[in-house]
Amino acid sequence: MIGQVPLWVVALGPLLALVMGWVFATIARLVLRRRARLNFFTSIVVAMVGASVGMLLAELTPAPNLGSPLVWVLSLGMSIAFTAGYGWLVAHLQQPERASVAELLRRGESDGVEFKSTARVNLHTGKRDEKMEMVIAKTIAAFLNAGGGTLLIGVDDDGRALGLEADLALMKQADLDRYELWLRDHLEKTLGQNATASVRVSFEQVAASEADTETGASAGLEASGEVMHPVCRVDIGSSPRPVYLRAKGAPTQLWVRTGNSTRQLSVDEATEYVMERWPMGMGATLAAQVRAVGRFSGEG
Repeated sequence: MIGQVPLWVVALGPLLALVMGWVFATIARLVLRRRARLNFFTSIVVAMVGASVGMLLAELTPAPNLGSPLVWVLSLGMSIAFTAGYGWLVAHLQQPERASVAELLRRGESDGVEFKSTARVNLHTGKRDEKMEMVIAKTIAAFLNAGGGTLLIGVDDDGRALGLEADLALMKQADLDRYELWLRDHLEKTLGQNATASVRVSFEQVAASEADTETGASAGLEASGEVMHPVCRVDIGSSPRPVYLRAKGAPTQLWVRTGNSTRQLSVDEATEYVMERWPMGMGATLAAQVRAVGRFSGEG
């Protein structure tokens, strides 16, 4: 009888369900990692629903009781499946429309769009400049550490397509595939392989302005009588963890996107920014402590 159930049992029921949801959500997020980007509260609710479905399925087993390992395996499995399915559904339903390069050029630079004339060549000297290469890495790191964005290489500050001819001239074989390989290799060295996985590189032919007609014609890039330039489009997602820039002879740096500019944070600012943007939950804190103990024991 419901009237005969002690109040402490009723009080502990929701609390136990919440704890179970938190545990299952933590496990599901660890298993799925970046394949299901949900905030932790949503993950707990979805995991609780999945666990309930798993327990209902356990009723079909020969021994449906809480002491059966099969019941908990089904509950955990359904929690992970529900979290993955809900994350996939949200990601596809909320996916914003991808603007073309031409549209981005018309809109101009913003907090989510940046233009760079080259990635490797200093246009004033006409030679390779490592500082230019680091600027590209800093810009991408800043987008990763913020809300993501798009970097267009081969476009000046006024939104005119200059093309990639200057950068391609540095390569033994000037083709776009090798250009992408160079860019990804550069990002892996400066930002790390995990960060580079959140970067998508593509190329589009963009109509040049009348002022660039002679340059475009000399490159042999014409389509329907209109001069075209190849532009490198780098779409950057928001990183689930801080991304630090590694430069030669310098300490690691944290760059963020502020308005339509890229800014390096000081040590104090970086610490505060990381704590606010990527707060560590109890599970993440415990995991970090376990890894730290493991490293300390290994070094001993």
